[in-house]
Amino acid sequence: MNYRHVYHAGNFADVLKHLVLTLVIEHMKLKPAPFRVIDTHAGVGLYDLTSVEAAKTGEWQGGIGRLLADPLPDDAGAIVAPYLHAVGAGNPGGTLTSYPGSPLIARRLLRGQDVLVANELHPEDHASLARLFARDSQTKILNLDGWTALKSLLPPKERRAVVLVDPPFEEAGELERMTAGLDAALRRFATGTFLLWYPVKSLRPIDRFLASVSSLRLEKVLVVELFIRPPADPDRLNGTGLVIINPPFTLADRLKTVMPEITRRLAAEDGAFFVIEDRCPPVRS
Repeated sequence: MNYRHVYHAGNFADVLKHLVLTLVIEHMKLKPAPFRVIDTHAGVGLYDLTSVEAAKTGEWQGGIGRLLADPLPDDAGAIVAPYLHAVGAGNPGGTLTSYPGSPLIARRLLRGQDVLVANELHPEDHASLARLFARDSQTKILNLDGWTALKSLLPPKERRAVVLVDPPFEEAGELERMTAGLDAALRRFATGTFLLWYPVKSLRPIDRFLASVSSLRLEKVLVVELFIRPPADPDRLNGTGLVIINPPFTLADRLKTVMPEITRRLAAEDGAFFVIEDRCPPVRS
């Protein structure tokens, strides 16, 4: 897989990833104690949807563009509102010209007592990220290998944290490194909430990855996947998913409310579907 993010900002995979991140952060905020958000593969933090790269694919139009054009009803709309507000904060006037990456979405949701640690190895992307948060005392920007950061930043001093692991999938073996990284991270911080994101072209490598996560024998796990078409063509990005370790107890029910509406809006072909399972690997019907 190759997932250089500037080409895909705001697409259906971002919608799912950032919605789940928002829901987890909003749940963390229900308690007054401070917490930390750690983003191990943070990217540049903000993407210009009018850029040559974004215009080349136009993927955001089938993702966040559709969600904004066709608002969700009632309860589902209330659930996605914080995510959409975080996106809209950088687009005054209602015209969507930029899309926030996960570190900026997280930062827009944090309270005064909370902290963001955003790590990015790529030198140019790290420089862009550092400029974006240059005057932000609540944000720390690092330039480490993502897997090194995952291990070295745990446990956080707050003892409460959301850890997002979403590598760019530009190199082979990222899924295997994700399982190994999770195992090492849980040994250092067993109570953290971990979000492991993955793109889906073919189901076979994803099923192997989910089986490897299952072998860790985790007690609290939730898998959510969105397929905008049946995963029949291994040369296309057909779906996306997250494994959430120690998920908020409200997360599954909230996703069950919104995912039918989101799947209907973001479907690229007949046969689009979603999966929500408190088991790993999930049962895909």
